[in-house]
This record gives sequence, structure tokens and C-alpha cells, in this order.
Amino acid sequence: MSKCRKTQKRFDQINVIPFIDIMLVLLVMVLTTATFIKQGIIPVNLPEASSSEKKEEKKEVTVYVNAKGEMFFEKEKVDLATLEQKIAAISKEQTVILRSDKESRFQDFVSVMDILKKLGHEQLYIVTKND
Repeated sequence: MSKCRKTQKRFDQINVIPFIDIMLVLLVMVLTTATFIKQGIIPVNLPEASSSEKKEEKKEVTVYVNAKGEMFFEKEKVDLATLEQKIAAISKEQTVILRSDKESRFQDFVSVMDILKKLGHEQLYIVTKND
């Protein structure tokens, strides 16, 4: 009597090629929909009006503090009170760029930051130099 044993094939590896194919298809779908979502613009021809004004608002304003403690708003020398008035006059959505000299007093930096916080400006960049 001979015993006939069925031998089972052992799977030591998983075939990942179908998985990679599915992931590539999903990646293409995500990238394609992301570009449509990013554009999100419906083309519309706007009517023209002669009395409309183009309001050009700067996207950012710069505040400088030099080593002597002098403050400048867009290259115009100002004191703290004038700086506060000028910052209050701009939109809170505008970015404020602070360029403070490394030799300036820390109190000057804190004074500018205090004005920005009091007026609710959260769009702030502090410019530094990489060594």
C-alpha cells in the first residue's frame, strides 16, 4: 500500500504587484482631483464699469527697528504712537514683516510685538539671517 501524500506549496512571499497597481491608480486619482480642487475657479466674464476703482492693497508691510532703537514703517521713521496708528490703519489680513537689528534693544522688539498683538495682527514674519 502506497500512501499518496499531497504536497502543499508553501507561500513564503506575498505578491505585491497588484497592491502597487492599486496604489498607483489611487495616487493618479488623488493628484487629478487635487489639481481641480486647487484651481476651483469657474471662468466668468465680468461686466465692465467706468466708475469702479481698482483697489490695490499691498499684501505686506515692513516694520524696521535699527540698532539705535529707531523704528520705521515702510522706510518712514516713526515713533511708537505713530507706528500704532499706521498699523491700525491697515487690514488685519495683511502680513507684517518685522526686521529688527540684532543689536537693537529687546524692549523695542517687545514694544512692536505688543502693538501687533493689541491690534489683532496675527500675520507676522520675523526676518532673520542664516549663518
